[in-house]
Amino acid sequence: MTHTSTASTPADQLSEERDQLHADIAQRPPVRRAFAYLRLSGPGWLQGAMTLGGGSAIASLTIGGVYGYELLWVQPLAMLIGCIMLFALSHQTLSTGERPFKAMCRIHPALAWSWALAALASSIIWGFSHYPLSAGMAEEVISVTTGFRVGDGGARELYLFALAVIVWAFCAYTAWHYGKGGSTVRLFENGIKWLSIFTVLAFAFVVATASWNGQVDWLRVLRGFVPGRLPTDSEGVTTVMAALGAAVGINMTFVYGYTLLNRGWGKVQRELSRYDIIMGLVLPYLLVTSLISIAAAGALSSIDTDISGRLSPAMASQIFVQAGLGEVPARLIFSMGILGMAVGSLVMHMLTCGFAASEMFGWPTNSLRYRLALLLPTPAVLGVFVWSTMGAYVVLPTSAICGVLLPIAYVGWLILNNRRDYLGEDMPRGAKRGLYNAAMLLCILTVVASVIYTTSVRLGWL
Repeated sequence: MTHTSTASTPADQLSEERDQLHADIAQRPPVRRAFAYLRLSGPGWLQGAMTLGGGSAIASLTIGGVYGYELLWVQPLAMLIGCIMLFALSHQTLSTGERPFKAMCRIHPALAWSWALAALASSIIWGFSHYPLSAGMAEEVISVTTGFRVGDGGARELYLFALAVIVWAFCAYTAWHYGKGGSTVRLFENGIKWLSIFTVLAFAFVVATASWNGQVDWLRVLRGFVPGRLPTDSEGVTTVMAALGAAVGINMTFVYGYTLLNRGWGKVQRELSRYDIIMGLVLPYLLVTSLISIAAAGALSSIDTDISGRLSPAMASQIFVQAGLGEVPARLIFSMGILGMAVGSLVMHMLTCGFAASEMFGWPTNSLRYRLALLLPTPAVLGVFVWSTMGAYVVLPTSAICGVLLPIAYVGWLILNNRRDYLGEDMPRGAKRGLYNAAMLLCILTVVASVIYTTSVRLGWL
């Protein structure tokens, strides 16, 4: 008598046990559930690392340094918009298990290819600004801790280039090993999680020091989170509208679905993914951007210096010292926080390039070609030499292209959210469907308005 074994493989058994664990956690009371999900979270932290880059740092410094406490509400509103759209993407990806690029091809292949190309191009181009930022912050850390500093001129440029290469090597090593999957993915996500926590603590220390010195008006801080009047000057309105449209960039929208699938998540993890976004992206983003803006508003208000349109992290750390914040919090801790933001974003830029190339050309994510695609942003290390002149030529077209494609990608998710041939029984229904559609439509209209206004101002039409 023959017997056919139907026993699951060890990998299948582990997957079943994990899904059962997640299903059990979903039945726990809210507080216990949140703590359990915190240990299991991961992809949301990668999104947090990506958005907390140089752009967020400079926007936060501008909001606080130029406009005080009045615009603290802007970035929370911007993140709310991004959060709603990422909830929709996670629901779609985890319900179907279909790769986002393939899902977008259901609407039109040209849309999917444009989305992937824009994500890839933006990840390469913005690296040209992030490597100089990383090198400059590393220079500050070394200067404060050792006293070593290279004078201005060619020698300093070479020194900054060497620091940028070290940052690149760390990012490349990290992204290269992420492609191995399995426990390596979990290790990578834990590293990003701790990096994000460190960044929050670094800026919390800066704000605590400023508060101790009497430089933070906490009553005005609370009022600043209530939406009030918009600035009337073009720079202020551009800052607000750009923040509304860029809290979740187009490269973030592309890479997120793949980080979910790389964890082996499915329908059982849909609730976990929502907690993951809130804990890994929303909370760190709100804390870091708010803390930077509060520190800037408190310290820079006492300095009689015109910083409109030219405030940088390096300049801000020097102004913090002038404001009496002290060398350690103003230069060391602040610079380490900015460095952590930039490094996390650079690693995610590499992953975006890898996933985009993998989808467009059908390369397996564990292949050599995929890993080589991770290194596409490598030329951005030269940003130490060329960004000051290059930026003027690429910022506008890159921002315009990515800005136009971002609401198009959002529209794609809205369409997919209402297609039964894609979502099947998991398509939202009734009042829930109406609420989802209304929220997504409001997000799309807000982002479209920000894109139109920001582009018009930059082109001199307004």
